[in-house]
Amino acid sequence: MNPLRLEARFLRYVRVDTTAMPDSGTYPSSPGQFVLGRMLADELRELGLADVEQDANGLIWGTLPSNTGSAVEAIALCAHLDTSPETTGKDVKPVVWRQYDGGELTLPGDSRKVLRPSADPELTACVGQTVITTDGTTLLGADDKAGIAVIMEAVAQLVDHPEKKHGPIRICFTCDEEIGHGVDHVDPKKLAAVCCYTLDGAGRDEIDIETFSADLAVITVTGVNIHPSIGKGRMVNAVRGAAAFVDRLPRDRLSPETTADREGFLHPYHVEGGVAETKIQTLLRDFDTAGLAGQAKLLHDTAAAVERDFPGLKVDVQITPQYRNLAEGLKQEPRAVAYAEQALKNLGRTPRQTIVRGGTDGSRLTEIGVPTPNLSTAEHNPHSPLEWCCLEEMEAAVAMLVELAAVWARGGK
Repeated sequence: MNPLRLEARFLRYVRVDTTAMPDSGTYPSSPGQFVLGRMLADELRELGLADVEQDANGLIWGTLPSNTGSAVEAIALCAHLDTSPETTGKDVKPVVWRQYDGGELTLPGDSRKVLRPSADPELTACVGQTVITTDGTTLLGADDKAGIAVIMEAVAQLVDHPEKKHGPIRICFTCDEEIGHGVDHVDPKKLAAVCCYTLDGAGRDEIDIETFSADLAVITVTGVNIHPSIGKGRMVNAVRGAAAFVDRLPRDRLSPETTADREGFLHPYHVEGGVAETKIQTLLRDFDTAGLAGQAKLLHDTAAAVERDFPGLKVDVQITPQYRNLAEGLKQEPRAVAYAEQALKNLGRTPRQTIVRGGTDGSRLTEIGVPTPNLSTAEHNPHSPLEWCCLEEMEAAVAMLVELAAVWARGGK
């Protein structure tokens, strides 16, 4: 293991601004994704991988050829280049805290941003280790540049140690995962793997075997605009109608603020517009895909009620599927999870099957026929100025991938 090389990779990657831009109208949505992709393609070529390519859509492809001398099925490793638009990823200034002492960490770029073990208990598992944070003015980008760094270092480890046997390993780095388009241009035939592993998880030793099923609702509230001086009896204010719509959604249930574990939610997260028209973007999330239909009915019923109470107002609800729980698809290739568990056991570690209150590229990959569990990659507080990761957890993820490749080469042992 080369922890300093792993750290250097990660710090190099997070300094490239790859913030996804949902309204750009391009793919990928931000030019930095091309920049980071070119950097990674060059590094993969330097490692000697075959058929390395940055395709027209900015996706990075490559293959580490088998060194077993016998027929072994190919597996794939996947991470995404973009970072969340919820917090800027421009001019990231990572801060490295060596031998973390277990106390509070006041971030130097904004003293109001403080990591506290009382609010972030996962920090306590990293006492004495190397913690990497932002300076408090941006996100860090561990989601998912920790995953990229782990994959790149695992590949480097396998190249450096040819005595470690492995079958063919396909590499795929995607774009715009954070805005729901990571797998839009992934051809499963081109991926050519029996299964895939996304490196996009928290902490260590977790194997995510379920995600939410997800839809996006766009509620368009249409009113009648006219100068307020002559508005009596004529104006129909879409802003008031939109406010009433949101107010009537459940607050003591079915919201991110009131749910945990396997409970789903409705999440109005963006409102824009004016008197004539206001749009509300709302996330629908449930581990049971059938539950999304009940959430959709609630939105339609609320729309009808608002129309009744605001004569002249029109409320339209349009729902678009986003991704589906990967649990069902994983049943089609049980070795994907079983071999990941075996790799951790071989390393003397205890695997934990977990669920994701969100989604990954693996949700869509599984849906299109490539079973894809998600693996731990040291991500904590993603999408936030309080985002952090632990170098030793990334090291653990690298070791797991190296052993996972060996388990596939040995047929599950």
